Amino acid sequence: MNNEERLERLNAILDDLSEMCIERMLLVEGPKDRMAMSLLGISAEMLSVQSEGGALKVAEKLYERKKAAVIMTDWDDQGDEIAKDLERSLSSLCVKHDVTLRSKLRWICGNEIYDVESLPSFYCRLVTESVRKNEGKNK
Repeated sequence: MNNEERLERLNAILDDLSEMCIERMLLVEGPKDRMAMSLLGISAEMLSVQSEGGALKVAEKLYERKKAAVIMTDWDDQGDEIAKDLERSLSSLCVKHDVTLRSKLRWICGNEIYDVESLPSFYCRLVTESVRKNEGKNK
């Protein structure tokens, strides 16, 4: 997959994420991830798992508020562990949740980035490369 295709798929994922988060809470690891999502145009209601006291506390808040969730933790070892904890905690309280977009991001980013906070710079790089490539075609 070339970078133009990656950019196209990344845009589609961000669109899907924005749409999903109209009715769902976005769960991220920390404040830098919140900022990254905002920079990417995701204006969702978010909870930072670390700031909220961990997976079980977050799951309890969502249960009380009758809100579904989108899990968007990093795709490094620690993020994987937090995602698993969230899934277990949310499932135990029968709170609906989605991890598919996180998996799609992991696939698109490949071995280049492993965390949510790096997504804006990754996105900018893909846009810049796409613009340069298109400018080269027009010369």
